[in-house]
Amino acid sequence: MKKKLNDMTQTHGKIENYELKSLDQILGNDGTSKYKTLDLEKYTEYLHDLNKSDLQAHAIKIGLLPTDSRETLIKRLVKEFTKHTSLYRVPKQEINDVKLTKNLKDILAEGR
Repeated sequence: MKKKLNDMTQTHGKIENYELKSLDQILGNDGTSKYKTLDLEKYTEYLHDLNKSDLQAHAIKIGLLPTDSRETLIKRLVKEFTKHTSLYRVPKQEINDVKLTKNLKDILAEGR
């Protein structure tokens, strides 16, 4: 039995470490309460399944003024969704200790 390309998944093996930026995140909020997901593909699929009045009601719930154009409203909702998810997916910054030679320290100290 052959698998279809759409049914296959691929992993990259990278451990996703995200930095906690807000008190809500420290207390366990993972960001799914507002949109019910952090997956852009699932969210856009959800938006395309809604009829126009439900889409406008969803926009009001999110905090956007609904427009008459369905496509414009979907674009604005997706933009707000990506803003929201970017708050919850801030990668941890790695701190590299750099050892400076005496010559470099002297150069950097010239501006004092």
